[in-house]
Amino acid sequence: MSIQVAVVVGNPRPASRTLAAATYVARSLTGVEPTLTVDLATLGAAILDWADPSIASLVASVGAADLVVVASPTYKGTYTGLLKLFLDRFAGGTGLRGLAVPLLLGAGPQHALAAELTLRPVLTEIGATVPGRGLFIIDKQHDDPAAYADWLAATRPIVATFLETRGGRA
Repeated sequence: MSIQVAVVVGNPRPASRTLAAATYVARSLTGVEPTLTVDLATLGAAILDWADPSIASLVASVGAADLVVVASPTYKGTYTGLLKLFLDRFAGGTGLRGLAVPLLLGAGPQHALAAELTLRPVLTEIGATVPGRGLFIIDKQHDDPAAYADWLAATRPIVATFLETRGGRA
């Protein structure tokens, strides 16, 4: 059985550094490319239409993933409204059934706890298990593997064990 890995990015700019960081984290945790990438900036007005079947399909696919990296730039100390719009679509307690990694990028260390204090609680509320602590990366270091190294070393074994128990491989 192959693992399902999703990346959800709430940056209002498509193909952002946030997307690059989230993809790097997903690949580094699992050794595989994400099977689903949701760059919310590319969805346009459909994200506002609660009856849109394409968005409902994305929510179902993300919800069923074994691992989801949920990423956003830090805006006013938290994640973006664009990401909030998408996360509001998930049922409480059962919307995400696998692991979820909260990842925020920010301009400076004053926001280092934002992933843990703002995004993690939402992910757990909608059913995800969060392995370890939330991840915060300084925006200018988004492409520096050293910025992720300690967090990956602590989190990768937890993710691998979880995925092995689900019948996948990490």
